[in-house]
Amino acid sequence: MGDHSPASPSDAPAPFSDSAAPPPVPTETKSHADHHQDVPVHTKEEEQLPRIKAPTPRPTFMEHLADSRETQFHLHRQDSSELDRYFHGPRDMDKHSKWPIFMRMHGSVTPKMILPMLLVALWATLITCISHFLHDLGVNDILLTVLGFVVGLALSFRSSTAYERWADGRKYWSQLIQTSRNLARTIWVNTGEREGELGKVDLLRKLSAMNLILAFGVALKHKLRFEPDIAYEDLAGLVGYLDTFARDAHDHSVVHPKPKSTLKSTGEYLGVSFAESNPRKLIKRSKKPLGHLPLEILNHLSAYIDSCVDNGTLKSGLHQSQAITMMSTLNEVLTGTERVLDTPLPSAYSIAIAQISWIYVLVLPFQLYQFLHWITIPASVVAAYIIIGLATIGSEIENPFGQDVNDLPLDTYCRQIALELDIMTATPPPKVDDFMEREDNLVMFPLSQSGYSEWHDRSVEDIRAALKAKVVASPTPSGNPTAMSDTSTILGNESMSKQSV
Repeated sequence: MGDHSPASPSDAPAPFSDSAAPPPVPTETKSHADHHQDVPVHTKEEEQLPRIKAPTPRPTFMEHLADSRETQFHLHRQDSSELDRYFHGPRDMDKHSKWPIFMRMHGSVTPKMILPMLLVALWATLITCISHFLHDLGVNDILLTVLGFVVGLALSFRSSTAYERWADGRKYWSQLIQTSRNLARTIWVNTGEREGELGKVDLLRKLSAMNLILAFGVALKHKLRFEPDIAYEDLAGLVGYLDTFARDAHDHSVVHPKPKSTLKSTGEYLGVSFAESNPRKLIKRSKKPLGHLPLEILNHLSAYIDSCVDNGTLKSGLHQSQAITMMSTLNEVLTGTERVLDTPLPSAYSIAIAQISWIYVLVLPFQLYQFLHWITIPASVVAAYIIIGLATIGSEIENPFGQDVNDLPLDTYCRQIALELDIMTATPPPKVDDFMEREDNLVMFPLSQSGYSEWHDRSVEDIRAALKAKVVASPTPSGNPTAMSDTSTILGNESMSKQSV
């Protein structure tokens, strides 16, 4: 028996904090009548004891997340102005622009080219003024040919390697979507449900497994974007109940970072490297192990597949091997995307290509002045826009998993998986007898408008003759639509005459 003393406010359990793991969600609540019957009778001695203040229950992980959704909504509305979306915003594949492609700013690197173009303009103006008023600094234009060839090779190499990484990222996400469809179909259609109360358990477990398939894609998206927490609105409801390292390391400041200053936001918008933060800073600042959430989700999915094999709901050995193979494919996608993310172009190449491009641009005014004079200034700016722009595009698409316009639309891919899983689970697993033998099953369409039952009453010879006539009655290259209808009528008349005989 412990000492009973009045509880102070500091003794009460603190609300859900970053260091405390969320408590389990209560599964049952008593009704008002039941609560009234369970009220104990206190004696006089018990009433004289000092009363202990009832502890305030801590909010669960999901309740803690729900309280912050409205704040997230307002932050999203504030950070997504029309002007920002026009120049540099998240990619939305549902939107369509009627502007000619050379006039579009959405997805262009023009905002990041403002400062470099301004620098080149000032440099070209300086060289031109010195050459015009003081001393001619012009040089032979042979450098245009020699350096131009080298710069072209460097930019070609930069662009090809960057696009290869972008294409690899798209390939892996296509493989993820395809595997998610196949695994979901194996779970929903090929995994059975037992009779009685166990059938309800099987159904709920199948739905939980479908959520884990979606959770894998969403968790992979956040991991590739260096977002280590689990309390994101599209992820917490899917895996918030799992015991994972990411849940134990939850940090409120990660999900709700401090707003950026105007100077920093402007610097990032203009592509100033000094203003850009290290994308891995949230991972480096974590005070607890973050684990590997996509891999942990795969572990739970594997455990579910094993349970289906053990309880006999996944009977077919073929489907069992397919499920295990698809789990391996998801792991392959995870490893492949991490390879794309963690293996950029070596720094030596990146630095050399940037230096070569800038040397060529800075030498241009010296070579152009003797031929263009004052036009050297705009000519240098145009040439710099082309050369530095191509190098900037290579740097832009080198990491295809970010949130820029030119990055892969991972949010759209995850929504696509969620929608397809909802479509799949909207109806019970189909049974062959329920849809094959329906009267509106036009098995010989477009040759015949007769249903399944009518063709079922005919002989095998009639069915095979109809199949042959279907080829003969196919539309001719000239597009004559009457051949099909005439043959269908003849076939129907022949069948009617055979039945009457």
